[in-house]
Amino acid sequence: MTTITATGDPAEAIGPTRPAHPLEPLSAPEIAAAAGLLREARGLTDAARFVFVTLHEPPKSDVLAWQPGEPPLPREAFVLLYERGERRTYEAVVSLTAREVVSWRHIEGVQPPIMDEEFNACEDIVRDDPRWQEAMRRRGVEDFSLTMVDPWAASWTGPQDAPTARRIARPLTWVRSAPGEHGYARPVEGLVVVVDLDERKVVEVEDHGVVPFPPRPGNYEPEFQFAPDNVPAFPAYRDDVRPIEITQPEGPSFSVDGHEVRWQKWRLRIGFTPREGLVLHQVGYDDRGTLRPVLYRASLSEMYVPYGDPAPTHRFKNVFDQGEYGVGWLANSLTLGCDCVGHIQYFDGVVNDQDGAPVTIPNAVCMHEEDAGIAWKHTDFRTGAVQVRRRRRLVISMIATVGNYEYGYFWYLYNDGTIEYEVKLTGVISTGALPPGEKPRHGTLVAPGLYGPHHQHFFCVRLDMSVDGPANTVVEIDSVASPPGPENPHNNAWETRRTVLAHESAAQRQIDPLKARYWKIENPQKLSGLGEPVAYTLMPGGNTVPMYPPEALFAPRAGFTASHLWVTAYDPAERYAAGDYPNQHPGGEGLPAYAAADRPLEDTDVVVWYTFGAHHVVRPEDWPVMPVSTIGFMLKPSGFFDGNPALDLPPSQSAHCHTDDAAACC
Repeated sequence: MTTITATGDPAEAIGPTRPAHPLEPLSAPEIAAAAGLLREARGLTDAARFVFVTLHEPPKSDVLAWQPGEPPLPREAFVLLYERGERRTYEAVVSLTAREVVSWRHIEGVQPPIMDEEFNACEDIVRDDPRWQEAMRRRGVEDFSLTMVDPWAASWTGPQDAPTARRIARPLTWVRSAPGEHGYARPVEGLVVVVDLDERKVVEVEDHGVVPFPPRPGNYEPEFQFAPDNVPAFPAYRDDVRPIEITQPEGPSFSVDGHEVRWQKWRLRIGFTPREGLVLHQVGYDDRGTLRPVLYRASLSEMYVPYGDPAPTHRFKNVFDQGEYGVGWLANSLTLGCDCVGHIQYFDGVVNDQDGAPVTIPNAVCMHEEDAGIAWKHTDFRTGAVQVRRRRRLVISMIATVGNYEYGYFWYLYNDGTIEYEVKLTGVISTGALPPGEKPRHGTLVAPGLYGPHHQHFFCVRLDMSVDGPANTVVEIDSVASPPGPENPHNNAWETRRTVLAHESAAQRQIDPLKARYWKIENPQKLSGLGEPVAYTLMPGGNTVPMYPPEALFAPRAGFTASHLWVTAYDPAERYAAGDYPNQHPGGEGLPAYAAADRPLEDTDVVVWYTFGAHHVVRPEDWPVMPVSTIGFMLKPSGFFDGNPALDLPPSQSAHCHTDDAAACC
């Protein structure tokens, strides 16, 4: 990442021009200015650490009322700050327009996410501890430079982990056999340390006994052609892969103005925050000259990864990758031809370091078009007439590296009005070691002496819906068999049944594939040409439920996983499914607390939260690096249009078919 530091007067650093839109992400000069203004106004010392500096989004009503060309709305920054000297967390709102601190408050009894400087310092803190060193020597390790220490969040193991007691992490250790070699092939099983991140020292070391290192390497990089015992460690590249080139000789079909995107009939804005990463704002569809809103704001609200292994090294693994770290500042700089292919539009991600200086992540977000197969087709077998159209989608994506795992977050907009969200999981499994000859009960053996523990990944997406306007109602649709009788003499009939989710207490729902369950987000005030409320449908994809029971020690920390669907009344302060501060928190915050108000939900401004889980029973094929697996859901128009919105797609041209037989093209 490249650091950009503003100099001089913080107010001058804002720059001579204002952003063209109220939801434009903070620029690097704005981040520097916000930090400088807060530091000066509050007399902050070097002990004050800036966790996140991001746009304080204006009220929704103000944004919706604002029009291009009008005076800009007040520009504000939200600052999450940790005062290390006081061991206190503060939230501030800084006006970049008025150049003053609008609000400043101490947040009692919480720990903010682990910061970049803490993440990086953890390794040296652990390596310098004599007790850890002695434990490593018991395992025959003398060269500590070959060790890898991953700073796992502390989880919650009891009152000693209370946020008010201390600020901690529970790092785990692996050992490379040579510099640059795949370290996750050699886990240090049974060794757990607790690091006080404020005091910068190890406060506890638990050694549950020596387990031999697994004997085989797990390399996936070509420079490691042979293992130390001269066994091939990396296969030869395939020689039968021919090039595929993606070309758009007339350029892309999208246009970009700042962070505003126009693609075919879609209009939207790209946002980015250090906690959530990629955000979509004001997604709408141009229907015959009328821009019809679908979503006001869409983002990944939380990501939770519980492990199902009771071994000492694994039993505390239940991490909130957003609330305990933040995936935005962990975003990759994406590479043309590798992460994204075609005519690419990149957006930088601008975050901050702990001194409040801006940090630019080049190419943090990638946008491009893809051919997505057939959009629609029909052959009139009587006349031989064939009509077929190609489907296309706009891909907006980012990839974050969270320790050993990579997560790709992909939004797809299709030219038939469909919106899809997909998470791609890859990277390296978090490994454990076993004594020779043993088989794991709570995981899968992937190499001699090496296993991958069972675990799950839960993703909760927050959908601030606006289907043809902010007044929406969510309805559950089940398909059920019709009762037998004179109207159903053959017992073959089935119908759909509607359940209006009228209050928050009733709007905590599970998927039910046996009833083909889905949910419609309707606008009762807008009727289609057929006299029905216009709607978008949330179509569940693959999913699961947590494998731990409600009485599990850490279960209250992730209360949002108790239901796949939650609907809440809109509140801009309710942003995160597990609450604002899950780090070292025993639980009870987030969606269960939001929904406890039991607010009415009909014909009003609602937020739909959808949780989907990837169930990972590790396979040997997941080692040494995982093939991508995917999971997600779709939002599909359901009576939003009067017919097929892709009917106007033009036929493909024969020049695009790459064959000499023009008749073979469509």
